[in-house]
Amino acid sequence: MNVAEWILVAILSITLFIFLLVGIILVVKLIGLSKEVKEVVVEGKDIAKNTNGIVSNVKGMTSIGGTVEMFVDKYINPKLKEKIKEEKKEEKDGGKK
Repeated sequence: MNVAEWILVAILSITLFIFLLVGIILVVKLIGLSKEVKEVVVEGKDIAKNTNGIVSNVKGMTSIGGTVEMFVDKYINPKLKEKIKEEKKEEKDGGKK
């Protein structure tokens, strides 16, 4: 082989080596990226599951029915429970006399 052929083979070999290294580095980076994407997808699913609960809570607080239900649970139910306890106590006391 003459000198020109040796130079051409050396240049092609170096170019092939560079592309091989770049390809290996790219594959390693893509594998790491795919792992991160998988983690993001899992987090997104968790967020979506939690969002449904948040939406129903906000819906309950902002709608009229939800506001009335909250009012009843907070103010009327405790008073009603106390009244029922008093009536039961009076029935027991009245029945014993």
